[in-house]
Amino acid sequence: MIDALAGVRLVHGSPVPLYHQAAQALEAAIEDGRLPRGSKLGGEVELATRLGISRPTMRAAMKQLVDKGLLVRRRGIGTMVAPMPVRRSVALTSLYDDLKEAGREPRTRLLSLERVPCPPDVAEHLGLEPNATVLRFDRLRVAGSDPIALMHNVVPDGLLEIEEKDLERIGLYEIFRGAGIAPNIATQRVGARKAGAEEAELLEVEPGDPVLTMTRIAYDTDGRPIEYGSHSYPAESHWFEMMRVDL
Repeated sequence: MIDALAGVRLVHGSPVPLYHQAAQALEAAIEDGRLPRGSKLGGEVELATRLGISRPTMRAAMKQLVDKGLLVRRRGIGTMVAPMPVRRSVALTSLYDDLKEAGREPRTRLLSLERVPCPPDVAEHLGLEPNATVLRFDRLRVAGSDPIALMHNVVPDGLLEIEEKDLERIGLYEIFRGAGIAPNIATQRVGARKAGAEEAELLEVEPGDPVLTMTRIAYDTDGRPIEYGSHSYPAESHWFEMMRVDL
């Protein structure tokens, strides 16, 4: 990491604040690959000593890059260069498929899989009677060593058989297609909030850090509700893209 800053000299007495100069130097190293995405950054003291500035000044520089999404603070790890964000269109696609398309090998950790009474608010979206039996499963999607998404899904019971090995091996929409069910349209709501304690631990962020959220109700070609999903993502690892056409 120190080698990535070789030759960097900050200008004391410049009208540009030292913390901003330090932030610019780190940002340039990230953009040209000297500080690889996903790599661990040195501590404040080490960086401050290397750049010849005080620890509070270095802390301010790092905060500037955290605010820009270029650095992230991982629980139990420290400060890291943010991984390359997953670019997702606001369209009916699977995160598994999006990661594969981006050249990142997705892995899935299944947290739970059970048949339970459907919560009334979810039952309404799926066109079910309150407390109707549904299949509920929670998954943590990982790319490389980076937690990418915490996913909670509900599927009407009897719609298809879903096995643990399938949820760990492929994406949900591929499971649907394999059962002859074609996801066709969906309503989606994208938002943001602060991470709760359990969620933060799984996503390896700090409690209270921002997470992006997406709630989706998907329908097949017959207009039948087939899935209710509630997902959360580390804010630095995703962006959503949409197209607007004025007619």
